[in-house]
Amino acid sequence: MAPILEVRGLRKHFGGVTAVADATLDLHEGELLSIIGPNGAGKTTLFNLISGLDLPDAGSVRLFGQDATGAPPERLAGLGMARTFQHGRVFGNLSVLDNVLVGAHSRLRAVKPAVPIIGPLLEFALAAIRPAAVRAEEAALRADAIRILSVFGDRLIPRLDHPAFSLSYANRRRVEIARALALHPRLLLLDEPTAGMNQTETVEMQEVVADLKRSGLTILLIEHKLEMVMRLSDRVIVMDNGNRIAEGLPQEVRRDPAVIEAYLGHRATGGAAAGAAVEPAP
Repeated sequence: MAPILEVRGLRKHFGGVTAVADATLDLHEGELLSIIGPNGAGKTTLFNLISGLDLPDAGSVRLFGQDATGAPPERLAGLGMARTFQHGRVFGNLSVLDNVLVGAHSRLRAVKPAVPIIGPLLEFALAAIRPAAVRAEEAALRADAIRILSVFGDRLIPRLDHPAFSLSYANRRRVEIARALALHPRLLLLDEPTAGMNQTETVEMQEVVADLKRSGLTILLIEHKLEMVMRLSDRVIVMDNGNRIAEGLPQEVRRDPAVIEAYLGHRATGGAAAGAAVEPAP
């Protein structure tokens, strides 16, 4: 079966710095592929190139069999790609529920104008008039948003009407993930979903991601907490200084001398050659 995401030879330079050098990967349906590496390795830049936020200097991206190289994020969302960010992004003045509903915008079906230029005018008019079809769709989207928020247990459901700016950092990250899930994506890019979370919150998020994987969702994950990576990943790619230095099964990568050196700097001591394992983050 063909990969749903094919990345070939992606390169990105910022001035004289090579952020990503010849990145290549395949991701198959239902797979969870993790990208790990030290800070500054180029992981988030690779996400930005795949998700259309940055334009590559070279290389290609194919998504669900279509050329998606440099495609704008809205087109990729229409194809079924959703992502979160390393530094959580929510609409602070919107409620928790409304933040999630924003993610469902591309699924609106009550208004499908034949002439795209009048689409915004029709949307405004129907929002004001609110015929039965619009009301029914609104109710269905609200019910679906609440279902998605319930994935996080009682963390967000009691706060449906709270403005996002009033939430804890961990809850803002949960809202961002819920908003991505509201797209009903076929491919989900998670950029450090447990950043800033304590051990209990990290374990909860690990279970959420595990449940998403069990549901069949295809996931591309950046994560620094190696225990989570080792438990969830089907495969792991390791980056350092913009380059891929290792790829394979989690336990294989964990004991790769180049990976140990990148994380622990054992070149001078020979520790990597001795076969020491990269230990999971505490």
